[in-house]
Amino acid sequence: MKVRFHLPSFANHYRFNMVFANMLKNCPEFFREGVEIASFYGVFPPSVWNGGRVIQGRCDEEFVRNVIRNVNSMGIPLRFTFTNPALREEDLHDEFCNMVMRLADNGLNEAIVNSPLLEDYIRTNYPNYKLTSSICKRLDDEGAEAAELEKDYHIVVLDYDFNNKFDILEKLPNKEKCEILVNTTCDPGCPRRKAHYKLIGEYMICYNEHLKNHPDEPFDIDQHPEVSENKLFNCKSMGKTAFQVRQMSNHISPDAIWNKYVPMGFNQFKIEGRTAGNMFLIETYMYYMAKPECRDEARLMFMYNLEKNGVIKIN
Repeated sequence: MKVRFHLPSFANHYRFNMVFANMLKNCPEFFREGVEIASFYGVFPPSVWNGGRVIQGRCDEEFVRNVIRNVNSMGIPLRFTFTNPALREEDLHDEFCNMVMRLADNGLNEAIVNSPLLEDYIRTNYPNYKLTSSICKRLDDEGAEAAELEKDYHIVVLDYDFNNKFDILEKLPNKEKCEILVNTTCDPGCPRRKAHYKLIGEYMICYNEHLKNHPDEPFDIDQHPEVSENKLFNCKSMGKTAFQVRQMSNHISPDAIWNKYVPMGFNQFKIEGRTAGNMFLIETYMYYMAKPECRDEARLMFMYNLEKNGVIKIN
């Protein structure tokens, strides 16, 4: 049995995830049966192709090379969340994103896509990458989701509104290609989610243009009215704790993964948290992947090693 988890994020949480990957490798007795790391997903900022979450900052080429080398040396793919739905033709030729794609073009790494424009560009110029169809497409129709699973994608991330609708899940084809987001913070049935993704994409374009034109000045969203409407969403979902998330109707528990979803044929699961803090991720990783009877000891060991490696400070 394989229960494969896609974990956030190889840039923001690089050292955090490397500590966890080594713990999973060296202390398998702490973890549930079949747990594997399917990928670390995310982007190296400032990636204009990024979508789903606003990710700011700058990574230099040396950091990019080191992360690719060190993560891939453990047999773990980097999976780029290139899901910006607002991309234009000129954005396809972004120097930084193409540099990252060239450096990681080794047959192991992957990309998550949303924009047909970017998907076609990657298929043409970087055919070695396995492609994932993004949850950002918001395919909340049963027929559309089933049709997506018949297309040429390595993985399709299911819309979170299907999470506990077993009558629909049972009928989906190619369940081995399905990836299920288990701990979404987004409210079920959110009518604004697709529009929110578009605003985030427009924000990323504006942010990257600012960095090119004013590299030494901080980015002030109030100076860019074309994306300032992002504030109007005033989304409270992002502030949920790891425990509040578990009260949501689209939440999937670890027991449900092993007792319901895996026997149905699903074995790929996504943990949300690219912009989450370390404590949220510590609790979430232990909740989903550690054996219930080992969680306290595993959490303590994980935190000890995170502190030893300078990721968190306790004392």
